[in-house]
Amino acid sequence: MLGRRVIVCLDVRGGRVVKGVRFTSLRDVGDPVSLAEHYEADGADEIVFLDISASAEERATMLDVARRTAERLFIPLTVGGGVRTVDDIARVLRAGADKVSVNSAAVAHPPLLSAAAARFGSQCVVASIDARREGSAWRVVTHGGRTPTARDALAWARECVDRGAGEILLTSIDQDGARSGYDLALTRAVAEAVPVPVVASGGAGGPEHVVRVLREGGADAALVAGILHDGATTVAALKRALAREGLPVRSAA
Repeated sequence: MLGRRVIVCLDVRGGRVVKGVRFTSLRDVGDPVSLAEHYEADGADEIVFLDISASAEERATMLDVARRTAERLFIPLTVGGGVRTVDDIARVLRAGADKVSVNSAAVAHPPLLSAAAARFGSQCVVASIDARREGSAWRVVTHGGRTPTARDALAWARECVDRGAGEILLTSIDQDGARSGYDLALTRAVAEAVPVPVVASGGAGGPEHVVRVLREGGADAALVAGILHDGATTVAALKRALAREGLPVRSAA
């Protein structure tokens, strides 16, 4: 059985890691390179950088941050946020990222996924999907959950994979920031709908939530952010909890 992954997400703005609620009331958390190294040493399996600014100046800053981080990390680095074209993806990969996460641009122009997979390989292409419950189903939303689309989350996940995405990064907007647990039903539904790894995001409040989404939700990996930045737990503690429950994990440092 393949090991389950614990992935740490760092929101980056102005070359610094920031923390807030749905990108508001942001406060400085620290240097992204140092934090990435810290979480790697603590046992993180991967790091995700999310560029939460939309300006061209921030794009250049983010590429520099990715480059400096990639030079120091031995674990995979995914970069997302503001990626709109195949050339954008190329620049991020040249800066040292292993994978690039694409969200709103793929929803607006699905052939972007096909073109990226054809040029760089599916292993580099992560389809980031934000979903909100609507009745008995889930609707794809963009712009931090503020803009609903006409797309059903399960159908969109299947289309992303058909177009070449090698991984799905799935965020429950309903659970994001609540720290009451991941949306297990959403995660399970998407994991059963696609043949590629699904990374669950949104809702982690403690080790028990990570255990549940990996065991009951069918996720291959769990994305964690705030509870680590706040010191509520550590990657090593999460890994120990997973190991105690019999879930295969790479040993923490």
